Amino acid sequence: MRGFLASSIGVTCSAALVLPLWLSSGTVAAAPPSPDLPGSTQSLPLAAMRASDRSLGPVTEQGLTQRDVRPFSLLGVVWDDANAELHGTVQVRTRAVGSGQWSGWLDVETHNDDHGADPDSEERGSGKVRGSTAPLWVGESDGVAVRVRVEPSEPAQLPKGLRLELVDPGKVPAPQVPAPEEPAAEERAAEEPADPMGFGPVPGMPFRAAADAPETAPDELPALSQEETEADAGMEKVVGAKPYIGPRPAIITRKGWGADESLREPDFVYTNTVKAAFVHHTATGNSYTCAEAPSVLRGIYRYHVVSSGWRDIGYNFAVDKCGNIYEGRAGGVAKAVLGAHTLGFNTDSMGIAVLGTYSSSTPPAAAVTAIAKLTAWKLGLFGGNPLGKVLLTSGGSGKYAKGAKVTFNVISGHRDGFLTECPGAQLYGKLGVARSASAAYQGR
Repeated sequence: MRGFLASSIGVTCSAALVLPLWLSSGTVAAAPPSPDLPGSTQSLPLAAMRASDRSLGPVTEQGLTQRDVRPFSLLGVVWDDANAELHGTVQVRTRAVGSGQWSGWLDVETHNDDHGADPDSEERGSGKVRGSTAPLWVGESDGVAVRVRVEPSEPAQLPKGLRLELVDPGKVPAPQVPAPEEPAAEERAAEEPADPMGFGPVPGMPFRAAADAPETAPDELPALSQEETEADAGMEKVVGAKPYIGPRPAIITRKGWGADESLREPDFVYTNTVKAAFVHHTATGNSYTCAEAPSVLRGIYRYHVVSSGWRDIGYNFAVDKCGNIYEGRAGGVAKAVLGAHTLGFNTDSMGIAVLGTYSSSTPPAAAVTAIAKLTAWKLGLFGGNPLGKVLLTSGGSGKYAKGAKVTFNVISGHRDGFLTECPGAQLYGKLGVARSASAAYQGR
């Protein structure tokens, strides 16, 4: 995902709320692993596609010819060296289960190095991380073909160890949440919320915490009223003072979307606070239905952990096209969990991914409203003003050198921190709406 925009720069200061480490919201431990949780990954090595590429010269095209495979719904391409870039194109064809129809050639987003853990982090240095494309959701399929080609203008060499990853997210019972109508294709993002409601850790390096003893986790954390939110966050009312925090929206937990907790690293890693929210799109395509969103999320989770070698799913939260909000990386939805979403700026931030691709497609109003509600609550826990600016230190992002002090909007797009097209031009264009709505939900 290559991009070219940067946010305007300004500075403001705000005092963070002092919150207890035992925040109750989302701190219930994940459900213990179950041998019945489904899902699998097929990893197929790619081969040279032309006779000339089988010589000792540079390999300029690899792939797999059309073939039968076990059923899968999401795919991507990975390679050995996480620091190597794939300067080329990746295209796939898939055969739909049931109809037996083959798709045309579909493009897979290759510029995915802007996601992931920061360069000097323990996660990045684990030795497990691999280079990878963005995952692509194709729906239930049982046939595939792939071709990877070097761009003529780029160095004529493909990364070593190219493999096609075919992910079957499996099927689990659907979470007990409302099933809103699918948004119409022409639906525009809301200009304002329909009814906006008014009303720490020691600085330093990210720190680790062991997982709590397994308990029975709910499928969903229910939406709370303003009063319930303030009580849940442990906020004490001060005469004449107004806490700027939005009501907690309903959040589908990892148990609710069917995360297999045996895949991820068992402990949690936290950052110091949450000063900023970076908005992403997953670039997985828009063909999914809202009923399929948990499956898409399970597919991305498995692709991030099993195929790409990350400790857990990279995003802290996900939002689907119907506006449902999902817990992402484990550790507690109300806590400052260290994610792997915005290379160079994962510290003191959170990542929100909207499922889909919004380069040319308009994001549904429900998704933009969900971003506003989520940020109003989560940023409010840490004293964040959605209309404000924040200063972050780069861990090295390609766009900003390591150690550079960079001013961002408190709600920013991924492209603000890295040379990327993410979160897509159409979704990026709605972030101003999300900021205003988020502030309104906080009562500003």
